[in-house]
Amino acid sequence: MAVAFNTDHEVEYGAVEQISPLIRRITAENPSKFTFKGTGTFIVGQGDDVAVIDPGPRDEAHLRAVLDAVRGETVTHVLITHTHGDHSPATAGLVARTGARTFGFGPHPAGAVSEAEHASADIDRDGGEPADPDEVARRAEQAERERPDTDFVPDEELRHGDRVDGTGWSMEVLHTPGHISNHLCFALAEESALFTGDHVMGWSTTIVPPPDGDMAAYLHSLRLVAARPESIYYPTHGPAISDPVPHVEALLAHRLERERQIVDQLRRGPTTIEAMVRELYADVAEELHKPAARSVHAHLVALLAEGQVVSDTGAATPDATYSLG
Repeated sequence: MAVAFNTDHEVEYGAVEQISPLIRRITAENPSKFTFKGTGTFIVGQGDDVAVIDPGPRDEAHLRAVLDAVRGETVTHVLITHTHGDHSPATAGLVARTGARTFGFGPHPAGAVSEAEHASADIDRDGGEPADPDEVARRAEQAERERPDTDFVPDEELRHGDRVDGTGWSMEVLHTPGHISNHLCFALAEESALFTGDHVMGWSTTIVPPPDGDMAAYLHSLRLVAARPESIYYPTHGPAISDPVPHVEALLAHRLERERQIVDQLRRGPTTIEAMVRELYADVAEELHKPAARSVHAHLVALLAEGQVVSDTGAATPDATYSLG
């Protein structure tokens, strides 16, 4: 099933956008094939009780922009959707300058895969450095900026159904694992809005990278948010989603269709992830085949756990040969 993605999203880096009565957004200048135009840091509330959601990457200019936006106000809460390197590393600097308390599911999980790790692995597998030294430096800088935030430990650990309250705003906490096991979404009651982090995005599907990324958990988390009443979603990357339930249902149908395609390929005989990606993603840019392989791998992990699929290694490993169970 085709998903109607929206890539019409213009940003002015460092500028403060008032996107609703309670919400401001500042976008970091860290565009990439994984972050789209960059990380959107949200500021909720105003005056003496302000919350910041996902302070952003290791980028001093972005941190200064966020601090400038709340000058004269009191930041009391820093809410973290998850600990990938484009979402939470600026938390330490923000807290050092504001004294705010931090809220999240927990530290970066063991086994969670970052895009920086994949970028580094790609350099290694290319057989040495690319010919262009500037490209080497660019990729190394990006890998450093996207390194996971292993330093983050929340002052308060949040669990599904918890509430975080401030003056004039209140958040319900949703645990939405799949992309990463410590992923949270935050529902703003006053505006029927959901901050979805990387769980639901309007410009792209979400990467679900094993071993910490879990496709079965991701599908469950999609069903969880689709059953809720929020009327608008604010992902950390890209534009708002103004008709969210049909969009989530389309994402869910897309994933289930991909699962059916994988099973159909296995009906023809044993095969590998690499071979499946070449066929299933033939119309997708080759530079995206590596993240696509991680999604196929995630589907196979779930299918193997259900007993629908077996592998020659006995486990759902990236290099295994898979067959129907």
